Amino acid sequence: MIYPIVAYGDPILRKPAQEISNDFSTNLSEIIQNMFETMHHSEGVGLAAPQVGLSLRLFVVDGTSMEEDEAGMKDFVKTFINPTLLEEKGEEWAMTEGCLSIPNIREDVSRKKTLKLRYFDEHWNEHIEEFTGLKARIIQHEYDHLEGVLFIDYLSNLKKRLLQNKLKNISKGKVDTDYKMRFPAASARR
Repeated sequence: MIYPIVAYGDPILRKPAQEISNDFSTNLSEIIQNMFETMHHSEGVGLAAPQVGLSLRLFVVDGTSMEEDEAGMKDFVKTFINPTLLEEKGEEWAMTEGCLSIPNIREDVSRKKTLKLRYFDEHWNEHIEEFTGLKARIIQHEYDHLEGVLFIDYLSNLKKRLLQNKLKNISKGKVDTDYKMRFPAASARR
């Protein structure tokens, strides 16, 4: 099932997500499958549960489309449950980022090159793993969603002011996308 993507302005995008217990009563594997389907349909490389209206510490990634940009991405398909950021290190590097919840806006964001993360996979196996480059960037972006942080929060105050009208229009549903969205300030759903 393809979920509608929650648009900028919805309060769920600004709240820290809830941890998932391993006796979670809802069918977590079905949610994960639906999130992957939604992400692929939307042509994203990552998707966090708050972006589909679920306050859960969960995100999925699929970096296969970025194999030409960085070696090793073709196998980067993962589920992250209850991730904990243990360490970020290395020089910051800027790269243009976008977000399915903030369509048609792309800006440079600086992030650390390497991170160490503790997380559970879809089988509740615990991992502590280090990621670098594009893998780290995708994880940092999705992890931010679990903390209620958006990529635009890293922009200068001037840049945020310049984007203010575009962001208001997104929350009202005045934006064109090729995927279904749920808009907080619009009565009609797409």
